[in-house]
Parts: sequence; C-alpha cells; structure tokens
Amino acid sequence: FFMKKRHKNVPASYLTLFDGDKVLLLRRFNTGYEDGNYSMIAGHVDPGETFAECIIREAKEEAGIKIDKDDLEMVHIMHRDSQTSENNERIDVFFVAKSWKEEIKNMETHKCDDLAWFAIDNLPDNTIAYIKTAIDNIKNKIYYSEFGW
Repeated sequence: FFMKKRHKNVPASYLTLFDGDKVLLLRRFNTGYEDGNYSMIAGHVDPGETFAECIIREAKEEAGIKIDKDDLEMVHIMHRDSQTSENNERIDVFFVAKSWKEEIKNMETHKCDDLAWFAIDNLPDNTIAYIKTAIDNIKNKIYYSEFGW
C-alpha cells in the first residue's frame, strides 16, 4: 500500500485597514524577507489557530490595536507560489477590519521601520508585488486569485 505524500501549504493572514481611500502599509525591516518593501499587518497561522484568530493576534502584536472578530470581513484569498528558497505554496487570507480599538502604532520597530497610510491608487513603488495585487483585487471585489505560478 503506497501512501501519496500530500503537499503542504503555509497559511497566513493579512489585515487590510482603510481610512477613506488610503490603506495602511508597513515597511519590513531586518527580517530577512522583503526587507525595505511595504506589506500589511500579517503573520503565519499558528497550529490550532484560525485565520481570524491569527490576524487579531498579529494586529495587537504589530500595531497595538484590538479587533473584535465580528468586525472582521474576509475579502480575498490568494493561493500563492512563494518563489523563495523555501519553495513552498501559500494560502493567504486577507481581512478588512471595519473598526478597531486603540491607536495604531508601530509595536515592532525591530522588524518594521515605517507604518503609514498610502493612497490606494498610488501605492509606493516598493510595495511587495503580491500585496499590490491583493489590494487591487480587494478594491475590485475579486475574492480569489492565484499568484506566482
């Protein structure tokens, strides 16, 4: 009896915060991955954790904000080939928070050297490519995409 090896996808959650026509982005710093480029509040889903629980945790850890699960809306799923040396595939789930508590502040200055609002139609040139694609898809109400294949 031969057991087929199942491939593994790495699950991650992303938080999309809007202020009118602006989106919150953070610039990665000193992480070893996409340093100097803009991304979103995000993180890997821990074992035993849901995508929603992950982004609630990451929002607190990275930006000091508290989000109620009822204020989260899943707006996009991306199946992505990471095209890194790890050579893995990823399932990225993007949420919008309709509201949050506390003031947004950079809680991880050792991993992020800028946390700022940018016009959704004029993102920085150094925004990570799949993040630009995700924001565009969210703006256009496209709920699923594939990237990097």
